[in-house]
Amino acid sequence: MTFNIRLAHGHTRSGEPDHWPDRAPLVATLLRAEQPTLLGIQEGTFPQLPVIASALPGHGMVGYGRDGGSAGEHAAIFFDAARLRLLEWDQLWLSDTPRLVGSCTWGNQVTRILTWARFRDRATNTDFVHVNTHFDHESEQARVRSAEMLADLVAGDQFADVPVIVTGDFNAPVGSPSWHALVTRGPLADFWETADQRVTPAWGTFPDYGERVEDGERIDWMLGSPGVRAEKIGIGAVPVGEPAPSDHAPIQALIRLS
Repeated sequence: MTFNIRLAHGHTRSGEPDHWPDRAPLVATLLRAEQPTLLGIQEGTFPQLPVIASALPGHGMVGYGRDGGSAGEHAAIFFDAARLRLLEWDQLWLSDTPRLVGSCTWGNQVTRILTWARFRDRATNTDFVHVNTHFDHESEQARVRSAEMLADLVAGDQFADVPVIVTGDFNAPVGSPSWHALVTRGPLADFWETADQRVTPAWGTFPDYGERVEDGERIDWMLGSPGVRAEKIGIGAVPVGEPAPSDHAPIQALIRLS
């Protein structure tokens, strides 16, 4: 699952759709029901993480805040520790200085990050990598440079021997320059385009607490390198009249590694 859970901030009131204390039990209910083996979140702040941890009690987590340590939003990866063995992980800043905490050099005003983890599937003894990220919401140049950095990471020697799954909020629709950098010219396939079966309509993934829209913009993506196939995929947009856990809809897929 990839899911932008929407950050918690103090500028809302109870009853407003963005109010985290009202949304927290909705996020927890969703995760307890679905129990994703892998979950990549975006926008989660440190005080929100216990809600996820309590809903997924058998899961481990990797990822720091984008401002270092617990500070700032996280692009954390949660994983079922009974199924997956964590082998290594790292976090990079989407900038010319990817190991400098808090760096942003591509025209964006907000720090952006990616987190990756290498796992061994205990059931099949197969190794793979999960990369989770959140691209900038304002600067197209930053999104394209971020996509190029991500494409180079996936295609590089470090991950040459393993399949790679990429999840994230890319803040751009399919067909955008950053999508082309990753998919058309890059090393990844878009699982929504290539999955064996779509189990939901093509809902837009950013309803912003409004009505879900079929064939709306899909700015949250789940991608994969050769050797990864999505058997099923779906977008969890909330029906009209139901409270939403976030301004984004989660995407879930059943993945097969070869």
